[in-house]
Amino acid sequence: MHTRTIITRTLRVPRSPAPAGDGAAVARQMDAVLAGAGFKATRDLLEHISELEPGAAMDLAVHIVAAVRELVGDHVAHNPYFRDFPHGVPDTVEFWVRCLRDALVAPRARSAGPAPTDGELLAVLDRGLVGLLDLPRYGRYQHTYAELLAAHDELIPSVKDRVTLVRLGGTLEEETAALYRALAESTTPLGEADLQLLADLAETCGEVELAAVPVRENRAVLNAARLAAGRPLLAVDTVLDVLRTACQASGGDVTLAEPSKFRSFARRERRVLMAALDAVVAGGESKLGDVARFANRFKRLGEGLHPHEFQEFPRAAEVFEVARGRAVMSLAGRAELAFARGDLAGAADILTGAPGMLMRSLDRLLRHADAPARDAVFAAMTQVLGKVSARVLCSVREHLANRATPDAARLFTTRTRRAWVTDDIRPPLPAEVISRACALIDAELTARLPRRARLVVDPAVLSVALPLSGKAGEAGFAVLPRGSRSQVEGDVLRFFTYWCQARQTTDFDLSALLLDAEFRYIGHVSWTNYHDGGAVYSGDLTQAPAPDGATEFIDFPLDSADATSAAYVVPQVNVYSGEGFDEVAESMFGWMTRDHDQAGAPFEARTVRTRSDMRGTGRVALPAVFARGEDGSWTATWLHLYLSGNPNFNQVEANRASTAVLARGLLQREYLTVGYVVELMRAAGAEVTTWEPGAELDGPVTFLGLHAPETVPDGTEVITLDRLNQLIPA
Repeated sequence: MHTRTIITRTLRVPRSPAPAGDGAAVARQMDAVLAGAGFKATRDLLEHISELEPGAAMDLAVHIVAAVRELVGDHVAHNPYFRDFPHGVPDTVEFWVRCLRDALVAPRARSAGPAPTDGELLAVLDRGLVGLLDLPRYGRYQHTYAELLAAHDELIPSVKDRVTLVRLGGTLEEETAALYRALAESTTPLGEADLQLLADLAETCGEVELAAVPVRENRAVLNAARLAAGRPLLAVDTVLDVLRTACQASGGDVTLAEPSKFRSFARRERRVLMAALDAVVAGGESKLGDVARFANRFKRLGEGLHPHEFQEFPRAAEVFEVARGRAVMSLAGRAELAFARGDLAGAADILTGAPGMLMRSLDRLLRHADAPARDAVFAAMTQVLGKVSARVLCSVREHLANRATPDAARLFTTRTRRAWVTDDIRPPLPAEVISRACALIDAELTARLPRRARLVVDPAVLSVALPLSGKAGEAGFAVLPRGSRSQVEGDVLRFFTYWCQARQTTDFDLSALLLDAEFRYIGHVSWTNYHDGGAVYSGDLTQAPAPDGATEFIDFPLDSADATSAAYVVPQVNVYSGEGFDEVAESMFGWMTRDHDQAGAPFEARTVRTRSDMRGTGRVALPAVFARGEDGSWTATWLHLYLSGNPNFNQVEANRASTAVLARGLLQREYLTVGYVVELMRAAGAEVTTWEPGAELDGPVTFLGLHAPETVPDGTEVITLDRLNQLIPA
């Protein structure tokens, strides 16, 4: 299991310990198959497979091919409704009438009666509404995948087709331990998939030495594994650390966003949890301040831990007394009282006891403070900067960069990637205040960055947003954090979404909203409008049974006379009926680019530029937005957002206003990018040079890019997409 996981996560192939032999033929066959999917094995990987016994070489090659095909979504058959897509897609109403005629012609044909006339069809419509889903031809495949492939010419190779390198790594044990360390030691919170992977790895890698585990959620995942193994908890310094551990050990939500049902703990486990709580509260009564926020959960936990059985842990019992109503003034409560009195200097002084909370309250303090109070706030800020995580410092730095003017709409996103907006009624911060605060943060971050003598940078990575949280993205291939921008090259842009229902009939609808330069609606493409502005929809599929599922596509010409006139194109996936994104067996979104003269099937793996999972809790997914520049070039900006939508019958026409507002808010926001960190490194004395694709690296350097070069000198540190969070210091 770990071999395939490592390949999909890192594009590194663990070395096989199999006996030596002649696997050269297998290596050649594998390389040919990889090329068809847009991948290329490096020389050392091909040599390794060539030197294996043929059977072992084949086993490893099968793992590699399966992993990379799944990575780009090529592990399933992508079959559109219209066989000849993007050609031969009819007018929407014309197709609906054809479906209606077919529904009425078939019964007439069986009875040898005459075909219905147009007048009879209109009469049927006059008698009441006719449901499209009731028509036998609508929403169901009318051809097989083999018939689809037979109807399309072979893909013509292009120099613009994607080529992604697959490398040889260390042994399986080494690669597994390295992945475990990368996840556990991450300085930013992990996404749902990575948290689950960390939990799986913790069961087998518990003895691997870690430098530090700065993120509390990660720490709780590891402590849950230690709890199951009968080992004491590590680095627990708040009561919430213990609560998180209990939630994770019960299969609940380690983020505490949702309540968890606690399992029955063995007496040995209860003793470990009680001992941890007792040690935390021994640090002072202020440690009890977090209990009230999750009082009900602590009550439920107490019912399972039986505190009365552990008289040797009296301080732990205080936690459950507070949960049942004993009053304790928290630090946040004391700060709020100071705010209510208008004593901003006093509030800042109180918050120095919680450095992270002070930094998150910085905007509130500065926008209400007069000159003397601002000096006190900056003094408090200077006092705590060294105690705040770099992730929080970066978040505050990004926030301040957007406070010179009011936002068009104030955007909020949750940990589950749900989004909502409201009016921005905050007064802007003065430029000199923003400059002073940013200078302090920049200096602190610069001091924390590891010293690198030579830095070689791929320019394509500079516009990638810093991954301040794994929850601002999705798992997949070439997926960038929310706010990241990348150039879109090619004549045709093709979106695709795939889903496979788990337990009930499920209908997803791929759509695209077309907006002008002022984010006003000018059109859309969806199941209600197959053509608009040169764009073409592949047809509506209303069910996705296992194992094949269903795929929908939308084509956008980018550089021809048929190109859409829209300034912004916002693809979205609507749950029309059935299971949600987090309930289906599988769901994904991605896009491909092609030249006009390339043929091929609607889905060709080598043309896939990116593919992301869709696992949010809303009923409308907004993966990305595409913007046309003044020179006609196109840029993709990742959104990774979900709207709540309606329980059923969501469609693009109903949410176009909220979608436009969200797109505008995100596109007009200034994000902290990799380029910001590069400039900090330059200020710290690093020699920064630009890398040209295809160029060889000269000697050991630190390479920073979307993908590593094919040849990497010994001693070179490579930081690519899967390691960008390592740019954020502890």
